[in-house]
Amino acid sequence: MTTTTSASPERASGARMGSGAALPKAGGSSGAAPLKNNNYALLQVVLFWAGAVLLPTGLVVIVLGWYGAANTPYQYDQLSYLVSGGLLGLGLTFCGGFLYFGAWLARIANDNRESNRRLSDTLLVLADVTSRAAAVAAPASDVDALPVVAGEGTTMHRRDCSLIAHRDDLRPVGDNAASLTACRVCRP
Repeated sequence: MTTTTSASPERASGARMGSGAALPKAGGSSGAAPLKNNNYALLQVVLFWAGAVLLPTGLVVIVLGWYGAANTPYQYDQLSYLVSGGLLGLGLTFCGGFLYFGAWLARIANDNRESNRRLSDTLLVLADVTSRAAAVAAPASDVDALPVVAGEGTTMHRRDCSLIAHRDDLRPVGDNAASLTACRVCRP
């Protein structure tokens, strides 16, 4: 029996706009593969399982090397057990520990990336709300004004944009309008 899920239009449009309410719940069925296009999560899983195999294997090899060296009366046999069991086991244990550490770092990097994405989405929504509130509060604003640039910036704004309202170093766009990017808040 196969089940399929589809996102509602509100959820799909909310995901494009970046609202926090449209994010899928953890453990929920979103219909997408959990590791698709998610390199940090894939790296974390690979490092975790490689560490999970190598670390206990190294410990087992160390114990087997000790057992072999303890149960032979000849020194040359004990030396071979020390080298093959002790050093190899120690190397496997260290490699497994480092892979666990790498999995932890990959998880932190993925969490930071997700947190930064959510923060930028929230800031864009906040800037949009602020811009709309400023437009409602100032009905006499000149929306047909020439676009301006703040300082030596590379983004052109309308004069009534809330992001540059406090700036004193505004200058008209002029001939370099093609090389400038439009503000995502005021959309000149």
